[in-house]
Amino acid sequence: MTGTVRLIRAPQLSDVAEYAYAAGVTPPARLIFTAGACPLDAEGRTVAPGDPAAQARQVMANLATALAAAGAGLTDVVKTTVYVASSDRADLVAVWEVVRDAFGDHDPPSTLLGVAVLGYTDQLVEVEAVAAVRAEVG
Repeated sequence: MTGTVRLIRAPQLSDVAEYAYAAGVTPPARLIFTAGACPLDAEGRTVAPGDPAAQARQVMANLATALAAAGAGLTDVVKTTVYVASSDRADLVAVWEVVRDAFGDHDPPSTLLGVAVLGYTDQLVEVEAVAAVRAEVG
């Protein structure tokens, strides 16, 4: 973590959630907004049709690559939104475990949603993120 992102705990709220309830960004900072990372390989093919956890692993690798291209890493993430094309809670949990594990000890606020469909054929998972890195001063 660059010291730009501060995760905020809310002891009055349940500790069941495996993420911070809020995050702050310390100025000067530059915000980075990612598109939804998808489970696509380098040739644009959807990987692991029918396997939400395997798709989540590809999604997190693609998210890390997109962040790196913008000068950030997973520990710079302020907030994520995780989409799973399923109404089965077990699929959402499987995806969440992969996402959470990718972040390690950095547990930014996140929203996990079950949705009807995502954009690519056979796509089950998508993750978008907001990150913050120290801005160049002067």
